[in-house]
Amino acid sequence: MLSRADFIFTIGYDGPVAVVDGQAKKRYGSLSTSELAKKGFFRAAYSSALFSKDSKEMALVIEEYNKMSGTSYKPADSLERLFGVFLVEVKRAVVL
Repeated sequence: MLSRADFIFTIGYDGPVAVVDGQAKKRYGSLSTSELAKKGFFRAAYSSALFSKDSKEMALVIEEYNKMSGTSYKPADSLERLFGVFLVEVKRAVVL
């Protein structure tokens, strides 16, 4: 299983290996889901909420996204396609 920081900054996959944005991970990897959302890093914030499996974090990300984008998504909406993030079982990461 990937670490939280590796998962939230994964930019793609090369077969069974996650490709991670090393600069973003180093700079923002310690931020909480809320901090990521407030900075406008919605893909990373959504990934963090998905990784934690916490419905409160998911609601917070959606609330911040709606506020900044003028949309009206609800926590029941599936936003995996919007952000391009899905939980997958990967055991290895390559940091670029």
